Amino acid sequence: MSAASTDVVIVGAGVAGLAVAAALHERDVDAVVFEARDRVGGRLFSAAPPGERRLDLGATWFWPQERRVRALVDALDIASFAEHPAGDAMYHVDGGAQRLDGNPFDTACFRFGDGADSLALALADRLPTGALALGTPVRRVEHDDERLVVVADRYTMRATHVVIAVPPALASSAIEFVPGLPEPLAGVAASTPVWMGSTTKVVIRYPTRFWRARGLAGSAISHVGPIRELHDISGPDGEPPALFGFVTGPADAPTVGADDVIAQLVEIFGPDAAHATDVSIQDWRREAWTSPALRGRLDDYRTYGHAVYQQPSWEGRLHWSSTETATDSPGHVEGALAAAERTAEAVLGARDSSR
Repeated sequence: MSAASTDVVIVGAGVAGLAVAAALHERDVDAVVFEARDRVGGRLFSAAPPGERRLDLGATWFWPQERRVRALVDALDIASFAEHPAGDAMYHVDGGAQRLDGNPFDTACFRFGDGADSLALALADRLPTGALALGTPVRRVEHDDERLVVVADRYTMRATHVVIAVPPALASSAIEFVPGLPEPLAGVAASTPVWMGSTTKVVIRYPTRFWRARGLAGSAISHVGPIRELHDISGPDGEPPALFGFVTGPADAPTVGADDVIAQLVEIFGPDAAHATDVSIQDWRREAWTSPALRGRLDDYRTYGHAVYQQPSWEGRLHWSSTETATDSPGHVEGALAAAERTAEAVLGARDSSR
C-alpha cells in the first residue's frame, strides 16, 4: 500500500504536540497528529465521578512567570484561578504528625478552572478535520532519502518533518528508528527520565474542606508514606473539596490502595479524613504511553533540555518536542509549550529557507 503524504507528522497529542500542530496550521503547513491513546492531553488528564467537577490526575499548576501558559490560557479563553496556599501545613514522621506555623510547602500559583487538559481539548478543537488520529500508536519512523516515513497502526505516512512530542525515553523504547538515531542523541534519549513517570497521583474528595475550618492549608510533607506530599486541589469556589498527593516508589512496587491512603490522611489530619467520598488513583508508572520499560532506572535529570534536543536530527527533519527537551521550565506545562515553540519555529524556518 502506498503511503499518504503530509508536510509534518507529530507523534503525541499532549499539549506540546497539539501546540505544534496548531501553530503550523495557522501558517498553512499541513500537519497530522498521531496519538496512541483514545484521548488528547497525555499527562494533562482531568477526571471526575459522574456529575462532579473534573480534577487533575496529571499536571495541575502553572506559575506567574510562565508567560506561554498564561498567553495560551488567555488566547483560548480558558478559565483559571489563583491557588489558595494560606493556612498552616503538617509535617508527618514516624510517631505522628505535627502542625507547622504557616505553609512552607506551597507558593503562589494558578490552576485551570476545568482541569489542565482543557488546554489540550481546546487546542485539538482548533485543528482541521482529519488532522488528529486517536488510537494510533506510531511503531516505526524511517529516514528515506528526501522524506521520512511514519508507520503507525492503521496509517503509513510520508512527511518532510516528524515531531516526537512524547517523552524521549518512551520514543526510544516504543518506536523503531530506521536507521538508528545517531549518538549521542540515542543514548541521551534512552536515559532521559520521564516527568511524572515514576509517580502515582492520588486525589481524595470530601464532603467539606474540614482542614480549612481548622486553619490548615491542606498541605503536608510525609516521611512515612505512602503519600510523600499533599496539597489542596479543591475547585475554584472550594467545590468539590479535595486533597491530592504524590506517591513515589520503585517501578515494580504495587499501586497504592485507597485504604492505605485514607489511613495515612487520618494520621495526618485526624478522624475527619476518614470520610472521603471518592479516592482516584492514577499510577503513571503503569501508563504504557507515558512510561517506558525499565523506567525506574532513569534518574539523571541533567538530561532535561540537553543540547541534542535543541536542533533537529536526521538532516533537520526529526524534531524533539516534549517538556523534557525544553531548556525553559522542563517538566512543566510551560516547558512543553517552550519545546513546541522551538519546534514550530524550526519547521517554519526550514520551509521558508527552501522557497
